[in-house]
Amino acid sequence: MQSIGLQQSLTQTTKLTPTQIQVIRMLELPSIELSQRINEELQENPALEEGKDEGVMEEGKNGLEEFDDNYMPEDGYDDGRQKDPLQNDEFNYEQYVSDDETPGYMMQPQYSGAEEDRREVPIIGGSSMIEELKSQIYLTHMTKPQRHIAKWVLGNIDDDGYLRRTTEQLVDDLMFQEQITVTDAEMEDIVQQIKRFDPPGIASANLQECLLRQLEVKLEEMPSPALETAYQIIKNYFEPFTKHHFDKIIQRMGCSEEEFQAAVQEIVHLNQKPANAITGNLYETQRETIIPDFFIEERDDELFVSLNTGDIPELHVNREYDKMLEEYSAMPKSKENREAKQFIRQKIDAARSFIDAIQQRNETLMRTMTAILKAQYDFFLDGEETSLKPMVLQDIADRTGYDVSTISRVSNSKYVQTRFGIYPLKYFFSEAMTNSDGDEVSTREIKKILQELIDNEDKLNPLTDEQLVVLLKGYGYPIARRTVAKYRDLLGIPVARLRKAII
Repeated sequence: MQSIGLQQSLTQTTKLTPTQIQVIRMLELPSIELSQRINEELQENPALEEGKDEGVMEEGKNGLEEFDDNYMPEDGYDDGRQKDPLQNDEFNYEQYVSDDETPGYMMQPQYSGAEEDRREVPIIGGSSMIEELKSQIYLTHMTKPQRHIAKWVLGNIDDDGYLRRTTEQLVDDLMFQEQITVTDAEMEDIVQQIKRFDPPGIASANLQECLLRQLEVKLEEMPSPALETAYQIIKNYFEPFTKHHFDKIIQRMGCSEEEFQAAVQEIVHLNQKPANAITGNLYETQRETIIPDFFIEERDDELFVSLNTGDIPELHVNREYDKMLEEYSAMPKSKENREAKQFIRQKIDAARSFIDAIQQRNETLMRTMTAILKAQYDFFLDGEETSLKPMVLQDIADRTGYDVSTISRVSNSKYVQTRFGIYPLKYFFSEAMTNSDGDEVSTREIKKILQELIDNEDKLNPLTDEQLVVLLKGYGYPIARRTVAKYRDLLGIPVARLRKAII
């Protein structure tokens, strides 16, 4: 008979404190959602107040310290004042939240080469978009020479649907590439006709023009006060709107908060990337106006990063609650006093914890973005995609001293505004491969060359994947045919037989 006995064992479990959970949640919030979260907390916790604390207090104890949003730490980040808010000896962050949306290889410093890739923001298929737009040329009254020029102009529209070349630049490029001479006025007339193509906003020079065009079409089809207000916001207050200065806009426009909110609802449903409406990718159902979390600006030939604080207010603990706590502490002990004292202390602690979480969020975001700026400095200078260096999450983790999971959370759903447009932080991460010279290059550069080769191919005899392999090898990129096919699929480009033009 088998005996049954008791056994003693020692196990170790890990748990997150409420403060740590709050820091994690704050870190994941983009700026516009953080503003909403602060408003919710202000309503729920009477011990938390908006504005500067005019009382005398120990710096950083009850109030939110002033944050230098141009903070540029030195390489190494060993100044002793920064700690990973998600890292300590008592818990494993991965046990709290999974990182499924981040491919494992993106967390590793060892680059896996050309046989691996990552799906980021879906890239618009240039050929399908251009072909759709070309079909609309024949609905206009353009002459045959004008149609030829219009087709060439369409080739200058980028993957998002923008025409970022000026009229003068287009005239010069047309003369250089096609040996066709036109005046600025003739080119401008063709461009303006293209801008009336569907979807509304196509061929716009910038986001403001794109949104205005869409609002103009909506106003023509079904005018409303909300659309008119939205049009005035984008036309006259575009920059304050992107910086979340809503109160100032309301005051200057003289509209009510309800009218402003109705206008904002119209704006957030506009399509900031008009090409997506043609290709029908997942962003067709998620057309939200992006509010950048960071700004990259050039001053005195140097680049600086700043955090978009927008309308995010300064916060401090209500000093009346401190006084109330002292008063209840001095009162005779009773059940009622004890419960009141406990309630006040909980509200004060919650307010301080909330303020500290925002401070840690801001410092973590700034330190991470500064590291990305330094790693991709050449790109932020010239805006050329080929200037992007291979970079994975682990590279930024090594620069900042943070855990890879922290870098992943910071990079998710965050955007930075540069002189060349607004980019998601994930845009700057890509793995590397080794070219024929033994140098590491970003696979993003290979995709760009692949796109250019297909854009310039003979549409009567398009390039097969085998031919593309040979051409890429000539550029110094020895990659397999299946890798070319994978990159082509990621770019939304069909196989050669589907790209063949029909005469």
